[in-house]
Amino acid sequence: MPVRRRSGRHAASRAAAWVTRPAGRLTVVGVLTLGVVVTVTPADGAATDIASHVANAFRGMVSTSETAQPFPGTPAVGALFSSAQGKLGSHFCTASVVHSPQGNLGITAAHCVTGLSGTIVFVPGYRSGAEPYGVWTVSRVYVDNAWSSGSSQNDDVAFIRLTPQSGSGSGGPIENVTGAESLAPKSATKSVTKEMVEVIGYPDGSDVPVACRNWTSQPMPGQLEFDCGGYTDGTSGGPLLADVAPGTGQGVVVGVIGGYDQGGFTPDVSYSSQFGDNVAALYATAIGS
Repeated sequence: MPVRRRSGRHAASRAAAWVTRPAGRLTVVGVLTLGVVVTVTPADGAATDIASHVANAFRGMVSTSETAQPFPGTPAVGALFSSAQGKLGSHFCTASVVHSPQGNLGITAAHCVTGLSGTIVFVPGYRSGAEPYGVWTVSRVYVDNAWSSGSSQNDDVAFIRLTPQSGSGSGGPIENVTGAESLAPKSATKSVTKEMVEVIGYPDGSDVPVACRNWTSQPMPGQLEFDCGGYTDGTSGGPLLADVAPGTGQGVVVGVIGGYDQGGFTPDVSYSSQFGDNVAALYATAIGS
C-alpha cells in the first residue's frame, strides 16, 4: 500500500468487482470474492480475559494527548487486510466489531471497502503478525446510497458482515470471541460535537496499533474533527470511542476516521462523518438483512 497521500489516508488502486442491491437510499455492496481464510479461535477461557487485557491497554490513557502512541491493542478493533490463497497481504485500513443481534457486524469507513476487488479480511487485535482472535472474511458491505452514488463525505461509513471460515474454532460469531463496541443510540439523531474520545488505528507502516485521547469538535456541518498526530494512511476506519468503560475498555462508537478528504490532509488532523439518522438507518439495514 502507498504511503499517506493528501487525497486521503487510505490509498487503493484495485478495480471494482461488486454486486449491488439498492434498499431505499441504502446500498448493500457486494458479496466479495471469498478466498481460503484460516480462522483461529482463542482457546477456552480466552474470551474471559478480554476485559482485563483491554483495561490494561487503556490504563495509561487518562488525559488528552497530542500524538498517538503505540499500545498493545484491543480485541474488538483490528486491521483490514487483502488476502489471496489463504495468505494475508498488506493491511490498509482499520475496523471494529460493533454489537448486533447476530454478533457478526463490524464498522469502518466506506472508502476502505468500496471500489475494491478480491478478498478482504479482518484481523481483530492484530499485533506484530499475531492473529489472537482469528481471521474473519468480509462477506458483505453496507453503505448509504449517498456514498455509492456520489462519495458523500457525510456518509463515509460502512458496516461489514464478518464471517468465520467454515470448520474453524467454535463456529460462533465474532462478537462471542472479541466482545464488541456499542453504537451511538438511534435516538441520537446528531452525535455530540464536543466529546472526549479515544481513537485507535493501524498505520500502514506499522504492525502495532496506535491510540490517542482528545476532544472532538465540529469544523463544518456533518463532520467531526479529532486533533492528534500520528494518524497516517491505514488508520482510516478507526473508531472514535466515547464513554470507554475502565473495567472493559469497550466504548461507544461515535465516528470512524473518514469523511472530509477521506480522513484528512495531514496525520495531525482527522475527520469523521457525523453519525445521525443516516447511520442509524444503515445499521438497521445491516442487521435486518
